[in-house]
Amino acid sequence: MDLREQMSEAVPRPAVYLLDAEPRDLHSLSQLLADAGFDAVACRSAAAFFASFKPDRIGCLVLDLALGDADGLAIQQEICDRGLTLPLVFLSGCRDVSTGVRAMKAGALDFLVKPVDSDALLMAVRAGIALDLARRLVATEERRLMEQLETLTRREQEVLPYLVSGMCTKQIAGVLGVVEKTVKVHKSHVKEKLGTRSMPEFVRLADRLLSLPRAPALRRLDVEDRFTRTG
Repeated sequence: MDLREQMSEAVPRPAVYLLDAEPRDLHSLSQLLADAGFDAVACRSAAAFFASFKPDRIGCLVLDLALGDADGLAIQQEICDRGLTLPLVFLSGCRDVSTGVRAMKAGALDFLVKPVDSDALLMAVRAGIALDLARRLVATEERRLMEQLETLTRREQEVLPYLVSGMCTKQIAGVLGVVEKTVKVHKSHVKEKLGTRSMPEFVRLADRLLSLPRAPALRRLDVEDRFTRTG
């Protein structure tokens, strides 16, 4: 069973949050989404949305630009400020190009004009849910890799970039100021802790660890750096 299948079993059906101050629009959109198999969570205010939002649930937000208690762009900014990555689809009663551009530049997935075409909305919602799922899969994989990285000692983490830099053991030892045997011991321990059985497998996993955004202490040595350190 792959990671996508595991997540599909672990979480409920995707939620589509609807934020619209107009009761009639809210009802019709909720019905449309329910008929399409989605769990629609209808909200008439920003406060109601944030109170009902479940961060562990896959979904997206369909947001009316003009609300009674808040501006849609301001809510988009608040979502960003709270560190939420929920995909967002804007609805608007007018074809305001400049506002639409602002919303899209701020990360909105789509900007649709009312009365909204049902097929266009459902397509945007499906795209939003697919994006949310993809982001969660990436985050889950990053957490798994970080757990592997944290099994290494600080010194082993420092040595890791050199082990996949293309430098030979003697060169690495010279850069680090240790004997070759020490480098070989570190390499053996790192490979064992990471559970890799071959050098190609080790290099592929190390590449992924070195690319983690939350592992700033690790970095891949570029060619110029290698010559600078070994010259």
